[in-house]
Amino acid sequence: MMEPRPISQRESHISSGEKFRVAVLISGGGTNLQALLDAATVGSIAAEVCLVISSNPEAVGLERAKRAGVPTAVFRSKDFPDLPSFRRALLESLRDSGARLLVLAGYMKKLPREVLRAYPDAIINIHPALLPRFGGKGYFGRRVHAAVLAAGERVSGATVHLVTEGYDEGPNLLQEQIPVRSDDTVESLAARVLAVEHRLLPAAVQAFADGRVRSQGGRVWVEPA
Repeated sequence: MMEPRPISQRESHISSGEKFRVAVLISGGGTNLQALLDAATVGSIAAEVCLVISSNPEAVGLERAKRAGVPTAVFRSKDFPDLPSFRRALLESLRDSGARLLVLAGYMKKLPREVLRAYPDAIINIHPALLPRFGGKGYFGRRVHAAVLAAGERVSGATVHLVTEGYDEGPNLLQEQIPVRSDDTVESLAARVLAVEHRLLPAAVQAFADGRVRSQGGRVWVEPA
């Protein structure tokens, strides 16, 4: 029987004192990016954000990255002569950053297959619901919370999962749930779920940095710290 193997770091060794390098992809405000930046600053995660990529040149998250001294880049397919050149440039930027893990933090574009293949089991996403419920194409932002309330759910929360070719279909790594209150609105539920996201995403990054994300027989899980 095969032993569980670490799927983070691609089996490579991180020398003493070296930070685990993370690239973050955003499209908007970047509050989850800020949670990672803050956690890295105070040392609660042994990782550093080495690059922030946005699909939107007006994303507030770009300013958050610049204030933290993190390199930024904007990649939009329309700025390139064709899709292959866009995909090559995006992948080259990620590789040049030295990132070991890619974090989708409100990134509203589907990653090219070339990027998925270049970072197997090393791309995660944060989703504002308890996957597999309320996930998939079209479920993002306020739409998720509106659907949760419309369905009369008693709990909601957030999920960190591995990214695969299908929307929100990768294995779940971490989840945290909160109760849905009888007087919740989309805005109030979104605010409480966002607070969960800000705890859960740094915890997931630290699990990768520690090598605690394990795989065996197609099953993926996070070992306790």
